[in-house]
Amino acid sequence: MPIIGIHQECERTGDSSKCHVMYYELMLCVIPTLEQTTCLGGLILPVKREVIPAHNNPKRRPWWAWWPLLLGLGLLASPPRLYAADLNEPIKPLPEVSYDPGKVALGKRLFHEPRLSRDNTIACASCHALDQGGVDRLRVSKGVGGAEGGMNAPTVFNSGLNFRQFWDGRAGSLEEQADGPVHAAPEMASSWPEAMTKLKQDPEYQRAFTALYPTGMTPQTMKDAIATYERSLVTPSRFDKYLRGEATAITAEEKQGYELFKSYGCIACHQGTNVGGNMFQYFGVMGNYFQDRGNITEADYGRYNVTKKEQDRFMFKVPSLRNVALTPPYFHDGAAKTLEEAVAVMAKYQLGRTMPEQDRSVIIQFLRSLTGEQLEATTSNKSAHK
Repeated sequence: MPIIGIHQECERTGDSSKCHVMYYELMLCVIPTLEQTTCLGGLILPVKREVIPAHNNPKRRPWWAWWPLLLGLGLLASPPRLYAADLNEPIKPLPEVSYDPGKVALGKRLFHEPRLSRDNTIACASCHALDQGGVDRLRVSKGVGGAEGGMNAPTVFNSGLNFRQFWDGRAGSLEEQADGPVHAAPEMASSWPEAMTKLKQDPEYQRAFTALYPTGMTPQTMKDAIATYERSLVTPSRFDKYLRGEATAITAEEKQGYELFKSYGCIACHQGTNVGGNMFQYFGVMGNYFQDRGNITEADYGRYNVTKKEQDRFMFKVPSLRNVALTPPYFHDGAAKTLEEAVAVMAKYQLGRTMPEQDRSVIIQFLRSLTGEQLEATTSNKSAHK
């Protein structure tokens, strides 16, 4: 059964600090208490306890997985073996979207426009290549003059479904997100006025903006067009067909992987329409990932860099798992080179479990079913021509 609630208590004893981690392996739980939890049907199960070393900062009392996990599964979880035809899965199918085709076309051109950058070499598509799963497959992206950024580029596909943008959630919308790369020195190192000066010399851009926007070309209309295009980049998958009741859309192994994905507790953070992207979570719930990895950087502080609240240190937006098979390397630091490695790291540091290779393999088969069918076909064609 999945873990739906985690609570940590830390106590100082001499020169050491230990944390008592209590977690509930329960289904459809109503109100957990410290010693027992009541679930639907009157089931009472005891708490499991573990003692682990506390994280480096003894002042922090992480609330990481308490309300996010409870909220996520309390609202969305379903019992094992309850299949999608019942329309009650914690993962929801992608919605059908429709946007102004003129704005989508203009936004697509801007998305691939290197003149947005200072030296006319970097476009949005440079770091979010549509033929590579919407990423650049680098540990960290490279901008003007070969400058390196501080984090791994997330996919642009289905990004309109994220509740906030960037790993640290500093942008509340795709329009706001577009400001970041244009102005960031390691990325485009430019500004909207500078980019507009160049693009206004292009008659095609002038005609397109005049036709679509009463105000013509402005920073706001440029961002609106780019964001509209990005919102159109949804990628329906075979798993979406399964969620809509097409039982044969995924294989028996992929169904088994989905059941394991739920029973291990991965579903606690990766649920909803985007299979993630709708909450923040602490990286290292059941182990100190950053201490074990070493070489902690400012980028590793995550949400803390935005809020300056100690409880947000090492907190990140949970990434969407749609098209995850196409977007290595993984995590904000790009440390996991393969999907197999990423799943193993998540099992260890987020679930506190060692996952057998067979279980990991089957879960990865499920994750591959989340690849958009159009992207799946493109990838297959590329492989066939190598």
